[in-house]
Amino acid sequence: MDHEVTLALSGADNTGKTKQLGILARRVGAAALLAGPLDAHDRRWGAIKAQGMGSWWFETGWLGEVADVLATSYLQRARQGAGERAGLRLIDRGIPMLEASLAATAAVREGLSPAAAADRARTLLEPFGQDLKAVEAREYGIVLLHHEDPQIGADRALSHERSFTPTYAGYQFHLHHQIHRLVDEGRFDEIVLVDTRPVVAVQDEIRRSLHPHAPWAPARCLPRTRVLALGGMSESGKSTAGEYLRTRHRHARLKIGYLIDEAAGRAGVDDPYALAPVVRAELLLDSLDRYAAAHHFLERISLESLHELDVTRELRRMLGDQLTVLYVETAADVRARRGTAGPEDVSVRDRTKAARGADRIASIAQAVVDNNGCRLALERALDRIVLDAAWPRTVPATVPVNSLGLPVALEAFLAALLERTAASSEPVIDLLAVTGSGARGKYQHGWSDLDVFVIAEPDRTRELAKALEEVHGDLGDVKLGLTVLSRAECQAGAVTSRLLHVLTLLGTGALLPLWARPGLTIPVPALADDVAASLEAGVQSAVEVRRQLLKGSPDLRVLFKVTALLAKVLLRFEGIEQPGDSEALHLLIDTTPDPEHGLVDRARTDREVAQQLAHLVLGRWMNTLPTAEEGAGTP
Repeated sequence: MDHEVTLALSGADNTGKTKQLGILARRVGAAALLAGPLDAHDRRWGAIKAQGMGSWWFETGWLGEVADVLATSYLQRARQGAGERAGLRLIDRGIPMLEASLAATAAVREGLSPAAAADRARTLLEPFGQDLKAVEAREYGIVLLHHEDPQIGADRALSHERSFTPTYAGYQFHLHHQIHRLVDEGRFDEIVLVDTRPVVAVQDEIRRSLHPHAPWAPARCLPRTRVLALGGMSESGKSTAGEYLRTRHRHARLKIGYLIDEAAGRAGVDDPYALAPVVRAELLLDSLDRYAAAHHFLERISLESLHELDVTRELRRMLGDQLTVLYVETAADVRARRGTAGPEDVSVRDRTKAARGADRIASIAQAVVDNNGCRLALERALDRIVLDAAWPRTVPATVPVNSLGLPVALEAFLAALLERTAASSEPVIDLLAVTGSGARGKYQHGWSDLDVFVIAEPDRTRELAKALEEVHGDLGDVKLGLTVLSRAECQAGAVTSRLLHVLTLLGTGALLPLWARPGLTIPVPALADDVAASLEAGVQSAVEVRRQLLKGSPDLRVLFKVTALLAKVLLRFEGIEQPGDSEALHLLIDTTPDPEHGLVDRARTDREVAQQLAHLVLGRWMNTLPTAEEGAGTP
C-alpha cells in the first residue's frame, strides 16, 4: 500500500451512498479515510443552515452563490488530507455530481430544459474549471443508479421520503436526467444499478470494481454465501437446529453476540447495545463479511440467535435473498420443561427477549418451524428449508411411451398404467418415469428389469396399488422394480443415494418422465450433493458384491449388476458419468494394468468370469481405503 486511491461514490438521493461507504470504511479499517460531508468545508454553510438549507438552495440564494459555495466545498474537501498518507479515501459524491446537482437546481429555479440546464451549470462552474478537472482526474468514480430509466429512478428516490414538496420532486426528476447524461458522456468509471437489489449485492459489485485499483480493499462481500439466521424464544430448540445444520448441511455455526462484540472491539465501541439497531446490524454484517473472507470455501452459515426485531429487519434489507430468517416456534409449557435451570429461568429470559421484539420475529421470518413434536420432524423441516435454497426447482418435460424403444408388451403395460393413474381430472400420481436400462434404450429381455419411478402422495397408495393390480398381467415374466416417493420426501432430500441420483437426472433433463402433473416442479439436487451421496451406494455395492461371492454359486445377473454399480461409483469420483453397466465396467477395466479385454462381455454369461470381474472391481474399491495399520496410525 504505497499510494492513495480516492473512491468517489456518486448517485441521486436514497441510492444508499452513505451506507455503502460506511460498510466499506468499516471493512477496510485504518487504511480508509472518510472525507466527511461538504458542509464541513466552507464556513458559509453555518449561516445557510440557519436560514434553512432548502430555502437557500431553491429560493433565496443567488444561483451564482450556490455554485460558488458548492464548488468551493468540493475543492476544499478534495484538498484536505489528500496525499498525506497511502490508503483509500472515500468521498460521498464526486465532481460530476457537482455539475449534475447544480444543473438540476438551475432547471427547477429557472424553468430550463435538461440541455439548457446543463449549459447553465457549466457556465457557472467555469471559474473553477481547471481545478475541478484536476480533482476529477484523481477520483475513481462509481455512480449508483436507482434504475436504467431516469423517471423510474426519480420515483424510487421520492418513494423513500416521508413527504416532499413539488419543488423537490422536480429537482429529483432533473437530477436523475442530469446523472444519466453524465453516464452517457462517460464521466464515471463504473455504473452500478441499485434497482431493488439488497445492500450486500451492491457492496459486492462496488468492491469488485474497486479492488483492481486498490488491492488492499476487499475483493468481494459475502459472495455466494447463504445465511440462515435462527430466532425463537428461550429453549425453543435454536441450538439443536444450529448443531444439526452444522453436522448435516455443513453450515458454519456462529453466534450473533460474539460477532457483534468482535466488530465493536475493532471499531472501538465499548457498548454496542447502546447503539441504534441499524448500527448493530452493520457491525454484525462486518464480522460476517470478515469470517466469510477468511473461510472462502464456506457457502453456508447459521446465526444464533435473533433476539431483536429491528436488527433482524435491517439484516433482511441488507442481505436480501442471501438471508433466510427461520423462527423456531415452541409452546411455552414445552420450553418450560426443557429449561435446565427451571421454568422461572425460562420465563425471565423470555421477558428480556420479548422486550427486544424477539417474539415478533416470527412475523417477518421466511420460515416458521413447529418444534413441539419429535426431533426428527424438526430435522426434516430444516432439510426442506436448506434444500429449498440450495436446490433450484424445475418443471420437467415429458416424452411419449413409444420413444423408449421398449417391447410392445411393456409399452402396453406403461400406457395402461398411465391411463388408470394420470388420465383423470384427479390424477393418482404426480410423475412417472422409467429409469435404468429401459430409459436409455438398453433394455434386454430376460436380463433387464422394468424400473419405474413414481411421485405420489401416501393417501393415493391404495388407488395406485389397484391400478397396478389391474394391469400387472401385461408384464408377463418381467420383474417390475417400482419406487414411489412423495413430494415432501423429494423436497426434503429424504431419499437414498440411488434415488437422489434419479432426482438429479430428472432435474437436469438427463432423464425425462413419461408423465408429470401440469405445473409440477421438482427439485434439482446439486451435482456435488449427488456425487457425495453416491459413496453410500458404493459401500452398499461392495457389501453386496461380497455377499454374492460368498454364496458359492452367485446369482449371475445380480452379481453383474452390483459389480457394475460399484464401477459407476468409482468412475463418478474420477469425474466420469457413465450410466450403462457394460460401458462403466469397460471404462474401469481399461484403466487397470494389463487389462483383460473381453472380460466384461463374457461376464454376462459365464459365472466364473463374472466372479473374476467382481474381484477385480472390488479390489479397485479396496485400493481407495487405507490399510488397517495405516488407519490405526502405526508408524
